[in-house]
Amino acid sequence: MSNFKSLNTKKYLKTGKIVTRDTVYWKQLSVPTLVKEFGAIDYVDFNPIEPHYFAVTCSVRVQIYNPITKLVVKNLSRFQETAYGGTFRQDGRLLVAGDEQGFVKLFDPSSKNVLRLFKGHKGPVHRAQFTQDLLRIASFSDDRSVKLWDIATEKAALSFEEHEDYIRAGAINPMSPDTILSGGYDGKIKMYDTRTQQVSYSIDHGSPVESLLFLPTGGIFISAGGTEMRVWDAFAGCRLLTKISQHHKTITSLRLGSNGKRLLSGSLDRHVKIYDVATYQTVHTLDFPNAVLSLGVAPGDQTVVAGMVDGLISIQNMEIDRNKKEKPIGEHRNQRHTTSVEVDHKIRVNTAPKLAKYDNLLRKYEYVKCLDIVMTPHFIRSSPEVTITVMQELIHRKGLHRSLSGRSHEFLSRLISFICRFIGEHRFTRVMIDVATTLLDVYAATFHEFTGELGKDFIRLAGVLRREVKLTYDLLALQGCLELLETVAAGAENKDELIRFVKDDTDQLKQSAQAKESSILTV
Repeated sequence: MSNFKSLNTKKYLKTGKIVTRDTVYWKQLSVPTLVKEFGAIDYVDFNPIEPHYFAVTCSVRVQIYNPITKLVVKNLSRFQETAYGGTFRQDGRLLVAGDEQGFVKLFDPSSKNVLRLFKGHKGPVHRAQFTQDLLRIASFSDDRSVKLWDIATEKAALSFEEHEDYIRAGAINPMSPDTILSGGYDGKIKMYDTRTQQVSYSIDHGSPVESLLFLPTGGIFISAGGTEMRVWDAFAGCRLLTKISQHHKTITSLRLGSNGKRLLSGSLDRHVKIYDVATYQTVHTLDFPNAVLSLGVAPGDQTVVAGMVDGLISIQNMEIDRNKKEKPIGEHRNQRHTTSVEVDHKIRVNTAPKLAKYDNLLRKYEYVKCLDIVMTPHFIRSSPEVTITVMQELIHRKGLHRSLSGRSHEFLSRLISFICRFIGEHRFTRVMIDVATTLLDVYAATFHEFTGELGKDFIRLAGVLRREVKLTYDLLALQGCLELLETVAAGAENKDELIRFVKDDTDQLKQSAQAKESSILTV
């Protein structure tokens, strides 16, 4: 005789978060160490050379931190007004920063001396970067100009004035020191060629540009502005490759991680999103206590630093124990020695699995007692999927009608509360609808006898069903609107024509939605 097959309740378990290699990897970041500064953190930049100190630009100074001790090791305070965009040179020996007065200052971080002072901008300089040949500096200013400075002569070699608003973002091609990008609050991105001294391309991001970033190959760059990032092909005439919109507030900073294989974006929504550069899919999210203004990632992801609008600096170190050896799965903790004995033949003893109480009652066809067990507060609160599974099994056996007949008012009240609680849960909706329908069929002839609390429970069940129907109606209406907008937008040539189409088709949409509502009510 075959053993009774117990119910399978695993299919009702909630879907958990998908654990990927990125999830495991970024979870190894330590608990954030928070450091308070006197003002919003404008910019964070790591020294490319070990020990990878990082520069934090805020208020009237640039402070250089040790990522291990989280303490300030250098303080560059040669600013009379607000400092902006402190950036290390590729060899780590120099640092450049702009300020509110329109000056660009070149520092020796080891001695804290100002080596060069570049004057020429008429507005604040928010970003400045070294070219790849280490001989020039590009500065981006609110006076709507981009200047290229020669470090040796301390003079401006080139000047571009193509923007119509503040310039707050810039980038230099890592493979070509002659290609410069600038992004302005006019929403435009300009690409300059310093050899021809002309604008190579001008493209529209669609919103004020906050950050620009080249990928390591130099053939693709990314712009961030508003809640959207856009990926452009620099070799194909700045052709738009894709759009990424994972934040719901302004994106303020872009950085590369994992040796250029991961892209990080910080936003005012207090999140840092991490993307796979190969697919531009989000692989992990970091949460912070306040809006993120700046972001820095050390080589090899050793440290991740986020600067916030309230002056907080979050410092997280990657904690990877390379000497830790995982214990083999299944090995007992107290197992010290294992011995192997050679035998001629092994006899397998098949033991029947231990059944739960509700499985035993189902095996005996005692449906009423089975339903009583799974309707106890213990199952309802901690294991509702078991209750749903038993109800579904009773429906398949055509025993739910019998198990609901002749029930006490207390049991019916508990059952109605259970239906009202879980009928909106997408995993249980189909079974709950069948249970509610069977309950109404069993007690349809005796509704007039229900008074007091039980009568109120049935009225509450009716209200819940109406709300679910209304929600379905609203979702169907929304789906119709979206389908209509997609269809019209594909053929409409301008915004006025799109609005006219939407207004003309509103009445037809309402009639269609009402017809769908009547069909839902029938069900």
